Amino acid sequence: MKEFDAIIIGSGQAGTPLARKLAKSGWKTAIIEKRLVGGTCVNDGCTPTKALVASAKLAYMAGKSADLGIEIPDFRVNFKAVMARKAAIVKKSHDGSVKGLENTQNLTLVYGKAKFTDDHTLYVEGNDGSFENYTAKHIFINTGESPVIPDIDGVNDIQYLTSTTILELEEVPEHLLIVGGGYIGLEFAQMYSRFGAKVTLLEHGDRLLPKEDTDVCEVISAFFKEDGIDVFTEVKVTKFEQTADQKIRVTADQDGKSHTYTCSHVLLASGRKPQTEALGLENTGVQCDEKGHIQVNEFLETAVKNVYAMGDVKGGPAFTHISYNDFVVVAANLLDHGKMSIKDRMVPYCMFIDPQLGRIGITETQAIAAKLDYVVAKLPMEHVARAIETGQMRGFMKAIVDKKTKQVLGATIIGEQGGEIMSIIQMAMMGKITYEEIRYNIFAHPLYAESLNNLFMSLD
Repeated sequence: MKEFDAIIIGSGQAGTPLARKLAKSGWKTAIIEKRLVGGTCVNDGCTPTKALVASAKLAYMAGKSADLGIEIPDFRVNFKAVMARKAAIVKKSHDGSVKGLENTQNLTLVYGKAKFTDDHTLYVEGNDGSFENYTAKHIFINTGESPVIPDIDGVNDIQYLTSTTILELEEVPEHLLIVGGGYIGLEFAQMYSRFGAKVTLLEHGDRLLPKEDTDVCEVISAFFKEDGIDVFTEVKVTKFEQTADQKIRVTADQDGKSHTYTCSHVLLASGRKPQTEALGLENTGVQCDEKGHIQVNEFLETAVKNVYAMGDVKGGPAFTHISYNDFVVVAANLLDHGKMSIKDRMVPYCMFIDPQLGRIGITETQAIAAKLDYVVAKLPMEHVARAIETGQMRGFMKAIVDKKTKQVLGATIIGEQGGEIMSIIQMAMMGKITYEEIRYNIFAHPLYAESLNNLFMSLD
């Protein structure tokens, strides 16, 4: 039995900084990783996809360059070079994370699969073939989520792609069909369309992005139509078949009829599920919900004393920055005797389609449901000076304002640098700055941020 003060299962964006923080604070610490240090974000999430988004954006801008008076008569996407650049960026981030862990005193990095045998004991099957038992007073679960493979007839008879495996393609698909119109599906749809693939997206719901306001969904759907991406909603995929010529035939119920699509590649973007099935939680008092997410309180404590869950595995918003904030909360409470809580924390997020979607706080739909006394400030990007000057005029800015207090309750920004603009509004919300103070603030000209003057001028 190997004894530690703390054991972290999973080296994602909560586990890695927590392991280093605890070890530097004098705790004898072990971090157990079954796959790649850095978790999804570094290896097959944020880092690689945003590198690819940058290449796709440049291809799009090259095709639109004549609009700005720059004639590029011909260009091509060197997909192997695009993927090599992505791989190099991922390797640098991954290797840096590994080095950081290995060079930290009091910290042991173990590659293997961990399974609870009781509340504070883990059986670890090492990737090197070893078998060890580990125990610690404090255990932190940071195992994240993995792609859901929907139970559709024939799904195991085709070589489908997931959000992980699509990052290893060596050629641009001739025709990529995506099942699922959420954030992951939309980012890959636009990205691969810009790389030159024909893209078809099938969404089971009645519209894309059901958690966003209707006007947000409508404008993003319009972007995709303009970009030549075929989007179909209220579609239920019922069957996959591999054809004799190595194509994939997809059968779906649509408009009360059966439709057939033939494509070269299928991406399953039907959501993600918590990686808890193999943890042996049935041998502990840790409780999970019906989807397998570990249940925690506002301090990220599970039902077992000194056992915590952080990041996507606990459910809630599945964003890297939320996972990192989980680390901040746990570390502050354990090491600084704080009382930080995840209750009512702000959850900003950004979807990296082009133009970006950045959002903070409540939507207008939520304001209506809560029967709030509110007003809406809205400004099309085509009225933003910086957007006009750069030729980036798609989208709009929208903010929900409390009519009485004049506080900003939420905002959605769809536009170039949408996430950055959203972050300014987030800071205003944190500081209880009224919309009138933003309205009359001096921003440098001609930034996108300056358009916040005009956004809130619409409420005059």
